Amino acid sequence: MKIKTTGTAVAPWLFSLLAMTCTSALADQAVTPPSNLLTAAVAWKQTAAEFEALYYQGFNVARMQLDRALQAHKPGDRPLAIISDVDDTVLSSNSYWGYMINSGKEFFDDDAWDQWVAENGPVATPGAVEFLNYAQSKGVEVFYVTSRDQGEKTYEYALANLRNSKLPFADDKHLTVYRDSSNKEPRQTEIAKDYQVVLMLGDNLNDFKRKYYVADVKQRSSLMNEDKEQFGRKFILFPNPTDGHWLKAIFGDSEPPATPENRAKFKAAAAANAWQAKP
Repeated sequence: MKIKTTGTAVAPWLFSLLAMTCTSALADQAVTPPSNLLTAAVAWKQTAAEFEALYYQGFNVARMQLDRALQAHKPGDRPLAIISDVDDTVLSSNSYWGYMINSGKEFFDDDAWDQWVAENGPVATPGAVEFLNYAQSKGVEVFYVTSRDQGEKTYEYALANLRNSKLPFADDKHLTVYRDSSNKEPRQTEIAKDYQVVLMLGDNLNDFKRKYYVADVKQRSSLMNEDKEQFGRKFILFPNPTDGHWLKAIFGDSEPPATPENRAKFKAAAAANAWQAKP
């Protein structure tokens, strides 16, 4: 904006106007929260064809491995089974994360999540219904093992979410919900006693083995490399850049508060292997 002057003096009323404008701008800056750290991740989940393609790819690989197991299965062998996580594996959380962005919230909000779950917010992930129906058509049972806590109706909500998305085996026999733990191994071990578990589906390494539940990035990577031959064979991993135990490895908390300290930790994590330009 150009300022019209008379000689070398500025009109007094203009000083007042400029002062008010600056004060307003500073006030706006003070109340405007910083951008959501997960905006890019959510935008990718919501819009990228690559995100959907990775789900189709995962279920396609799962089907190939299932077909191999079916061909190798002999009379008298234990029946075949698949163990699957629920959230961000066979049920999508995209609409929840869209709400988080619109609300200016970061990382996670338990109250919002609980309401979203109760209202049947989850929908089937790309390819999930087709693959699980295929498994059912081949006589292969699917067991869902998840960790949730929405109070007394936790199990009821989880079962309703599966049925609302028309996923097979949505019944008491095939659904296990842990309210007070994220350790899924006890139920996984029980299933393996009676079934030959040929596939495990998850979006989090902890969905496959409890050993991955560690609060150290390098240790988690090292543990993963011990099982690298399993990925794409028995372990089918789906993409999830918005939440999970990868966050715990950075912050020591799977649901970290959006504090300045945690923002600094997130930035440091993003720059962990940064190129150093020569001066």
